[in-house]
Amino acid sequence: MMVSAAVHVKVDENRQCSKMKDKYKIAPVKQKQVKKEVEIKQRMTVAELAEAMDKDTDHVYEALLHTNIDIDSLEQDFVLDEKWIKEVIKKSGMKFKWAKLSEEKVKENKDAVRRPLSDPTMLVPRSPIVTIMGHVDHGKTTLLDSLRKTQVTAMEAGGITQHIGAFLVHLPSGEKITFLDTPGHAAFSAMRARGANVTDIVILVVAADDGVMKQTIESIQHAKNSNVPIILAINKCDTPEANHEKVKKELLAYDVICEEYGGDVQSINVSALKGDNLMALAEATIALSEVLELKADCKGPVEGTVIECRNDKGKGPVTTAIIQRGTLTKGCVLVAGKSWAKVRLMFDENNKPMKTAGPSTPVEIVGWKELPSAGDEILEVESEQRAREVLDWRKYVETQEKNKDDLEVIEAKQKEHYETYKKERESFSSMNWRQRKSAMYKANKHLMATRPKERTEIDELSLPIIVKGDVDGSVEAILNILDGYDADEQCKLKLVHFGVGDISENDIVSAEIFSGLVYGFNVNASKEVQQMATKKGIKIKLHRVIYKLIDDLKDELSGKLPAALEENIIGTASVLALFHVTVGKEKIPVAGCRVQKGQLHRKMKFKLIRDGHILWRGFLTSLKQLKNDVPVVKTGMECGLSLDKEIDFKLGDEIICYEEKEIQQNISWDPGF
Repeated sequence: MMVSAAVHVKVDENRQCSKMKDKYKIAPVKQKQVKKEVEIKQRMTVAELAEAMDKDTDHVYEALLHTNIDIDSLEQDFVLDEKWIKEVIKKSGMKFKWAKLSEEKVKENKDAVRRPLSDPTMLVPRSPIVTIMGHVDHGKTTLLDSLRKTQVTAMEAGGITQHIGAFLVHLPSGEKITFLDTPGHAAFSAMRARGANVTDIVILVVAADDGVMKQTIESIQHAKNSNVPIILAINKCDTPEANHEKVKKELLAYDVICEEYGGDVQSINVSALKGDNLMALAEATIALSEVLELKADCKGPVEGTVIECRNDKGKGPVTTAIIQRGTLTKGCVLVAGKSWAKVRLMFDENNKPMKTAGPSTPVEIVGWKELPSAGDEILEVESEQRAREVLDWRKYVETQEKNKDDLEVIEAKQKEHYETYKKERESFSSMNWRQRKSAMYKANKHLMATRPKERTEIDELSLPIIVKGDVDGSVEAILNILDGYDADEQCKLKLVHFGVGDISENDIVSAEIFSGLVYGFNVNASKEVQQMATKKGIKIKLHRVIYKLIDDLKDELSGKLPAALEENIIGTASVLALFHVTVGKEKIPVAGCRVQKGQLHRKMKFKLIRDGHILWRGFLTSLKQLKNDVPVVKTGMECGLSLDKEIDFKLGDEIICYEEKEIQQNISWDPGF
């Protein structure tokens, strides 16, 4: 019984508690909101910050809207300072924590370098490397033709050397001379400089009937900068206009003093076309090389210089090089710039296979993974693995330098934006905070509508181009010319892509994306590529002479420019009398004029000039002679005229009748030739 009573009591207590709960409902305990934690690091980009916050980039843009950062130029790869990273996180209701810094190990320098100077007892005599330099069309290539009995000029477009050539010439005496033929025309300044840097002797070719010209002077400067001795070859001495003494005197002004005038420069009169006196030139070269005591080490790792590069359909990437130390054989592993090769094949200038190539020997090397750049230093390394290490190091160094340059640009841009922001703040200094906030909102309102990724660039005149060339030196020469482009205010020239080799489908796709055109220099475009270009409406411009390519480019740039209005004066008249005519209730000023030159046409445009200043432009409302309306008033006749705007005439005012014609503008860019 007692147990039963106890159970009843417990049940009653539970019922009473339940009733109490129903009567006084207990409010749930509100849990404290936990802020999301964002891991940050120094100098994060907009995209990195958005990813760390698990938001899109628009969220970051909105958070930065009322700061001194220029939202217009803010892109996803823009690097943010620490204070702006924290500001975005704070405005987003989050908190930050610093990411653990991973200690970056200092990379060991894995680059390949030239070996120390060899023991003099190990050196053996070598043949001289001679560069032929001079002004365009002064006979440099013809001179080489006569020396090696081949016809290169006939193969070159327009008889002008388009890219550098390296040849080994065997003289009857058994001596050998390696010749480099550099282009003379203005476009190839860098290639002449490269030729001077790898040479022992410069033969300066000057035409006896033309004298010292622009590229002659430039060639002298390249030789002197490289501290290379000069031999003067006065060519075309067989022409009636030849004056070799005049040439020697002209060269005195550039510190090229011939032996006849007390200097040390040998002077040889030659006729490259007829082959006259060429042996004397070769003997002078050999004599000078003996004085210079040219020697090299034939043993040890190979060292050399890339003279030229090209893509060959059958051989792949091919370089023309000059070996300077060591002996090159098949199987050697080479590095040059950011490319490497395991030598598969070697050829001479006549495309004959070679087994070895020693110092001063020009050689075509097959086996490159990618094309190096002309002028790159060639070094032999122990293995393919070592070559990859060298390339990785060089790419790492290049990336570090690029990052440093980018950082400097970003910091300069941020500083500029901060200065602009400070000036804007100064204009708000007299306002209270509410007024300031309202003014800043109005100033930035246009930024709310679009995000940077949605904005399109302001329409501007531009010409995107793709440049392809047969060899690296040709492309380099074209790029050097384009670097001097200075007419951006008329039409921007945008170089989308450049490279070596025939025009490909990828080039057409790129041109379509950028609405540009493709220029090819000494290259071809297959039938399929041409059909693809026609279908997509892409122009392919193929040229074999660099001047014509640049002229074509200038025409394309000029074609982008809007037509300009040109005024053609039809007649002029002088104001001799002033009076008013009443029309209805209005008094209209009328000028009594005499036509001094040409004629006045009623329907043409007119302008009023006073003291050299144009006061009015427009049309006539009336043109009369003796109260009669007339369409034309000729020279010497008098007339009365009124304008479509009320202007007080003065005696001596000049009335000019003219017509406007649209003419095509020409680009102001002058490439220098």
